[in-house]
Amino acid sequence: MGALLRVLAPWAVLLLALQLASASHVIHRSLEDEAAPPSVPPSIVSPLLRTGYHFQPPKNWINAPMYYKGWYHLFYQYNPKGAVWGNIVWAHSVSRDLVNWIPLEPAIAPSIPSDKHGCWSGSATILPDGSPAIMYTGISRPDINYQVQNIAFPKNKSDPLLREWVKPAYNPIAVPDAGINATQFRDPTTAWYADGHWRMLIGSVRYDRGMALVYRSRDFKRWVKAKHPLHSALTGMWECPDFFPLAGTGQQNGLDFSEPGAKYVLKNSLDRNRYDYYTIGKYDKRTDRYVPDDPNGDQHRLRYDYGNFYASKTFYDPVNRRRILWGWANESDSVTDDRAKDWAGIQAIPRKIWLDPSGKQLLQWPIEEIEKLRGKPVSVSGKVVKPGQHFEVTGLGAYQADVEVSFEVSSLAKAEPFDPAYANDAQKLCGVKGADVKGGVGPFGLWVLTSANMQEKTAVFFRVFKDGYGKPKVLMCTDPTKSSLIPDLYKPTFAGFVDTDISSGKISLRSLIDRSVVESFGAGGRTCILSRVYPSIAIGKDAHLYVFNNGETDIKVSHLTAWEMKKPLMNEGA
Repeated sequence: MGALLRVLAPWAVLLLALQLASASHVIHRSLEDEAAPPSVPPSIVSPLLRTGYHFQPPKNWINAPMYYKGWYHLFYQYNPKGAVWGNIVWAHSVSRDLVNWIPLEPAIAPSIPSDKHGCWSGSATILPDGSPAIMYTGISRPDINYQVQNIAFPKNKSDPLLREWVKPAYNPIAVPDAGINATQFRDPTTAWYADGHWRMLIGSVRYDRGMALVYRSRDFKRWVKAKHPLHSALTGMWECPDFFPLAGTGQQNGLDFSEPGAKYVLKNSLDRNRYDYYTIGKYDKRTDRYVPDDPNGDQHRLRYDYGNFYASKTFYDPVNRRRILWGWANESDSVTDDRAKDWAGIQAIPRKIWLDPSGKQLLQWPIEEIEKLRGKPVSVSGKVVKPGQHFEVTGLGAYQADVEVSFEVSSLAKAEPFDPAYANDAQKLCGVKGADVKGGVGPFGLWVLTSANMQEKTAVFFRVFKDGYGKPKVLMCTDPTKSSLIPDLYKPTFAGFVDTDISSGKISLRSLIDRSVVESFGAGGRTCILSRVYPSIAIGKDAHLYVFNNGETDIKVSHLTAWEMKKPLMNEGA
């Protein structure tokens, strides 16, 4: 991917499989085994900032995952020689449950002329005989990063761990035609079959118009570009496109392409700003054209996540009939620090996604398997938090926790007027109206990874405004501006508006806290924010959890439950 040349590049490949695992061998580590934080505040290279239950390889740079014969297969771009971009192979880990991971030898490495200088991102497709095929971008010329598409198959389809892959002699299967910038031609999607042809999408750009190019094949060997892209928009380069069907509104079941879908989702990762955007619309298989339901959808696009979340990929789980989303979060520190830590980048917790009953957006929720890591619960119910007050949630290790809380706002009368200048820039509004800026209704929410003296704290909160018609408008924000005493650290605020009816005064929040990452889900997954944070004091047993209210209106915690999260098996023995 072109962006790989500038920064730690994105992505991961989510490859799917045929059935979900049955019983799994689960190994959980006690947090008590961890060393206590040192008396001197550590730097960002502290091993205590390495996440506990978010996927990471044993060391070095990562970014991304498949499922086959009882095993999930996580293929990810990996540098075996260091925690920075370069020397990239497709590393390989497997899991029975998407929680505990075992490392295997790399699956794909440069070995043929069409990938001699790099094996970049791609996807997998399950063929009619049940076997997987991987399609990926290869670099055949290093001088101009000339990008072509390749294919690989399992050497032994009877091996459920898919340890070895072979590349047929007819590679590459697709090359940039005349008129296509060969340096902006990458990231093939999962293919689908209709009307006698296979189709796949490839991300590209032309005159600043990002596009999902359509390629067709009858035999899965020779691929020809269609005359028109599936869709395009004036957004800059589209990386890592993803295209999939969804069941009708209100249904949580996922769909495979072999089934008719009421709606389709088209996602692209914008190289320009490093965010993932999607639209919901209709797909005409006769013309291979996609049209968003919202005519302004390409201008006012939705995001999977309003934080540090990029190069995502979905796959269909046919056993549980759900569609699962994976995303990648890079580091927000320096390359020098990444080398010192000897690792960089994490995967977000896998999320189940489905169509909101309104049909206008997706809902997202952490997969239920992650709940097996929960320890003994700590609960609070019916507690009113007065303006300017806060209270601590005790009895758990708050540096590695899962917190669910339901709030009740006593009145919306004091909600602040909403400035329409921020209508399309929630992040900027959060920067102006941060967690310590007192408001009418909010800010209220959680202080996570907080030190005992509150020198360090990361806020995840809601703030309610009223628009010009008196209708409530809810802002959800993660504010890490006071998250660390480490100097010169990148600590951006992240925010999104929440499309929810708060007229009843009720709203919920779930936050997955994992040492150097906070992953939050507002109003049942209508708005999601992942943020990387690097405390220097609030680490290990010195991290605390609080509920706060900096508004002028009483906030009631109708119910809060927090669980300390155990450590899964995470690529040990590699």
